[in-house]
Amino acid sequence: MSQRQRADSTGSLGPDDEVMPYSDDETDDELDASSEGEPEEPPEHEPGAQPPVDTRSSDLGWSVKSNDRAYHQLPEFQRKVFLCIKKSKYSGNGIKTYKYNAITFIPLNLFEQFKRAANLYFLALLILQIIPEITTLPWYTTLVPLVLVLSITAIKDLADDLARHRMDKEINNRKTEVLLDGGFQETKWMDMQVGDVVRLKKNDFVPADILMLSSSNPNSLCYVETAELDGETNLKFKLALKITDEKLQQEHQLAQFDAMIDCEEPNNRLDKFTGTMQWSRHSYPVDLDNILLRGCKIRNTDVCHGLVIFAGADTKIMRNGGKTRFKRTKIDILMNYMVYSIFALLILVALGLAIGHGFWYEQIGSLAWYLYDGADQSSVYRGFLSFWGYIIVLNTMVPISLYVSVEVIRLGQSKFINWDLQMYYAEKDTPAKARTTTLNEQLGQIEYIFSDKTGTLTQNIMAFKKCNIGGKTYGNPMTAKGVALDRGRPVDFGWNQYADPKFEFMDHSLVACIRSKQDQETLEFFKLLSLCHTVMVEHKEGELVYQAASPDEGALVTAARNFGFVFLHRTQDTITIKEMDHEATYQMLALLDFNSDRKRMSIILKFPDGRIRLYCKGADTVIYERLSPHSLHQETTQTSLDIFANETLRTLCLCYKDISQAEWDEWSRKHTAASIATRDRDAALDQVYEQIENDLLMIGASAIEDKLQDGVPETIANLAKADIKIWVLTGDKKETAENIGFSCQLLTDNMKIHYGEDVNEKLRVRQALRRNVAPTFGNKKKPAELFFPEAGKNALVITGGWLNEILYEKKKKRRRLRLRRLGRRTLPTSPTDGQPINDFEKEMRQVDFVDMACECEAVICCRVTPKQKANVVSLVKKYKKAVTLSIGDGANDVNMIKTADIGVGISGQEGMQAVMSSDYAFAQFRYLERLLLVHGRWSYIRMCKFLRYFFFKNFAFTLVHFWFSFFNGFSAQVAYEDWFITLYNVCYSSLPVLLVGLMDQDVNDKLSLKFPKLYLPGQRGALFNFKKFFISLFHGIFVSLIIFFIPYGAFLQTMGQDGEAPVRLPVLRRGDRLLPHHHRQPADLPGNLLLDLCELFCGAVQHGHLFRHHVRHSQRRHPRHLPHLLHLYWHGLQRPAAALPVVDHHPDGGHQPAARHLHPVPLQDHLALCRRQGPEEQEEVRDGGRGGEEATHVPERGALPSLGLRLLPLPRIRRPHLVGSQHPAPAHRGGRGPEKHPGGGEHLTGGPAPGWGACTCCGG
Repeated sequence: MSQRQRADSTGSLGPDDEVMPYSDDETDDELDASSEGEPEEPPEHEPGAQPPVDTRSSDLGWSVKSNDRAYHQLPEFQRKVFLCIKKSKYSGNGIKTYKYNAITFIPLNLFEQFKRAANLYFLALLILQIIPEITTLPWYTTLVPLVLVLSITAIKDLADDLARHRMDKEINNRKTEVLLDGGFQETKWMDMQVGDVVRLKKNDFVPADILMLSSSNPNSLCYVETAELDGETNLKFKLALKITDEKLQQEHQLAQFDAMIDCEEPNNRLDKFTGTMQWSRHSYPVDLDNILLRGCKIRNTDVCHGLVIFAGADTKIMRNGGKTRFKRTKIDILMNYMVYSIFALLILVALGLAIGHGFWYEQIGSLAWYLYDGADQSSVYRGFLSFWGYIIVLNTMVPISLYVSVEVIRLGQSKFINWDLQMYYAEKDTPAKARTTTLNEQLGQIEYIFSDKTGTLTQNIMAFKKCNIGGKTYGNPMTAKGVALDRGRPVDFGWNQYADPKFEFMDHSLVACIRSKQDQETLEFFKLLSLCHTVMVEHKEGELVYQAASPDEGALVTAARNFGFVFLHRTQDTITIKEMDHEATYQMLALLDFNSDRKRMSIILKFPDGRIRLYCKGADTVIYERLSPHSLHQETTQTSLDIFANETLRTLCLCYKDISQAEWDEWSRKHTAASIATRDRDAALDQVYEQIENDLLMIGASAIEDKLQDGVPETIANLAKADIKIWVLTGDKKETAENIGFSCQLLTDNMKIHYGEDVNEKLRVRQALRRNVAPTFGNKKKPAELFFPEAGKNALVITGGWLNEILYEKKKKRRRLRLRRLGRRTLPTSPTDGQPINDFEKEMRQVDFVDMACECEAVICCRVTPKQKANVVSLVKKYKKAVTLSIGDGANDVNMIKTADIGVGISGQEGMQAVMSSDYAFAQFRYLERLLLVHGRWSYIRMCKFLRYFFFKNFAFTLVHFWFSFFNGFSAQVAYEDWFITLYNVCYSSLPVLLVGLMDQDVNDKLSLKFPKLYLPGQRGALFNFKKFFISLFHGIFVSLIIFFIPYGAFLQTMGQDGEAPVRLPVLRRGDRLLPHHHRQPADLPGNLLLDLCELFCGAVQHGHLFRHHVRHSQRRHPRHLPHLLHLYWHGLQRPAAALPVVDHHPDGGHQPAARHLHPVPLQDHLALCRRQGPEEQEEVRDGGRGGEEATHVPERGALPSLGLRLLPLPRIRRPHLVGSQHPAPAHRGGRGPEKHPGGGEHLTGGPAPGWGACTCCGG
């Protein structure tokens, strides 16, 4: 019995047709499609085996030798790790998924966190605050919030990593039996190596990627459960090679096994494996059917043996643990731009204030002797220091806690989705699952939905309803929308002991035809259904249980079973069925598997009587191309196919071909050569398949019903009201897809439907108009008119073949650059029909197609491949800049789900590949309405309010320092207490914004669903954009003005720099003399903030009254003093007050107030300030006024540091000074002793600055 010859199980998949839970960006090169070539043909060899294949210069770069650990340590398999340190390229089987250990956790975690720009910025601020020349804030004001943010992230990372440590330890210490020293020994997983032979038992987990050698099952099968690999719970089967299953059952046989395996390098493709086994001077093809992947669990198999091919980090499941494609929301991108804008604004504000400080120091500060700090520094240098000082002071303008707060809010929103019981599917115990926490607000901005049909809009529970055999149609008649006209009485299958009681069929004539055994075409039809498939069968308690790779295959095999052709058993090279009343076993010579490119599958069988026949089933588009000209019933079958499609049934064509022995021998030789090809094996196999799948003879067609899911029409109608456009992308026939569109209300009777021919005509017209308007490459201006200017709704129905003309992709970057260089040249145009003749026009054709499709209310693309689905999504994203969502349930939807901004997986009948690749998952399409209109809308509104609130509070808080700078000489002083600055963002203001971001609801969920138009603001980005950002900014500026200037005016009445209440100066005006009296009262620090603000407001009012009082009386009675008073008032707002000593006695004997009074002198000579030296002494305030004198209270200064109105000298006085009993300088005017001052007392120098020897008042 010859070895079974079969194709690689995956067929020829393109680079974008990968079907796996996660994507690894590093595998793009290995996924490139290769060009087709002629398969290599080996020399003559004995039947059943092939000579060894030279693997040099091939795709098979990984070599494994069985039972030889030393082989894999040879120098040619060593790779350099660091300098001269080398390591084997074969990984050990121990895994390490954790990131940190006890030594590396702190430095490595900090390094990763400081790669974030925000954290790095605040670290730089902390370093600046250590420099005493520039800092005005203590270091802990930045350190505390930074440590809090870093600690929160570090604790989360540590908890995750500890869980990984525990999981790694548990997995690495699992045990399995490994063949060592001639016998099987229990060995830890971590001690296994490539090339080891292992024994696996029932319920064991597969420890590595293993080539299956033998099985205890008689048909060399091994059943596995892949729940940990891809989430699927249904069992799959793996096959051992026939030669190894026969010869490697005993322990001593396995110990002598010395094969060499040449295969592909380790990669992340879960759906593909290519290799060759060389043993006993012969080569055998190896594919994915022979590989047990790590993470699978052995089921229904007592014992199996295997050879370790990939271990540890090289296994496919570990390779899939790499990075995934990171998706970012529009708000994320906008928020980052705004943070950059804030940072730029911070630089500009700090630069402006630094320049102001330089001018202030040049004009004022350098003349204030009491500000002298002993350093002779230029104004430019002081401005430079002030710049960095303001970078520190205004650092809260850049939000340190923004990103942490956003993560907390998104995590909470994801939990709300997971906890929503209205999205829980009780029938399968499947809750909704947010598989990401970074895209919630994007759910509130969806503009386009791209949906699969089968299993997404429909239930994917297939039922055989109709068929056409030999030109005659059988089945219950239905309406155009798939509704049975007269169900009648179902067929009784009691005559068949294997019949499935759940199966229903309404046409009794078909059963009568089969039981009569008169119509050979009918018998051949169901024989094909029972033989041409990949279904596995289990016998459970006397019942047949079919396990099919797809619901379609299961439905067809079940139909054949009920009509008397029962699939009973299969081995690697035989299939046994029961044909009515007798069993027959057919030898399986070759299996040509189905894939999305071929759209068909074939099987070549050898009948018991020696005949060789090929059975084929597939889509009508590929079958009709391969039919023989002599095939009968082509037209009648096509008519039936159209009717079935109009009834929304899924159709397949069934055909056959008889093969002569000579033809088989020649084709078998080519197929064998292609199956062991070391380069381009998939392309070689496809080419060989084409050589045998031709001249087919039509038998008939099948029609399978797939009902819509509950609530689909209502969901689509409601989403359409929310201005969300839905595109259906399906592989079904155009008629089937179109009628499903009507069934689910995607298409309605008042829509005008446009097909590919209409679209071509409109695109040609647009291309011609563009040539007239824009003849050059660089001008992409389009005509402004619409494609459908007439009133009414439009829909588009196109096929995958037509899409091939649109989905043009530039292959090479070099070509793009060359075309860009040609941009200024005038391009030639077609003089005939306006068809595109260059890359630019092809790209513009894509733009026109997208514009046209987006004008339609609905779009249906039928007969499309998985790659085309992804490309359609990419076109809309590229040219419309719209937020897209893809939803699907099967492996063919994975590319589309990954390409869209948001991917949604339906956990349906076709496994979990779509769910594992998605961002959100649930069990029914109808839950999409609640996900978008409720959770998406809430998340968007909450995030927008949070961000506006966050930016507002930061500006309102920070810009107080900006206003304060105008009153402190731009010296980068702070207006708040240090700990208040430290805790403002992380404590005081964090809870309100977090609650808004987590809990806010403008309307409840019922109203959100009842009024879909509430969804529109999110699509337009109306709640958060640069306009809203600047509104929040100006709101913050306005509030900061209120926060600063009201307390500023009020604090003038309250407290001084030393913590005491400021003096009240009764100012007596007598003639040209101003007589201030000093009176001070002690005070405590401000207590209750609300009470303080009230007092401050009163103080501000009083201060304004004082100024008006002075101006009014000075202008009325002493107009010559008004300029001096205004000058005094203005400079009092700019100059810091001098902390001057007071005199011990009053020099004027005729004036007898209490001690520590200023000597009254003529106003034109000088003004003097006094200050009390001890808070414990109480001072008497004396009016001293005589007739005609007026008195008012002048506040000396405010409580804020360096703020307030000061009584400063008039311009004619060079320096402020006091008249005292002793001159503080040891010598005056060249070392002479104290001299008398003309105003009484002695001369007083202006201060300790070098060269200041003269009296600052009179110059003496």
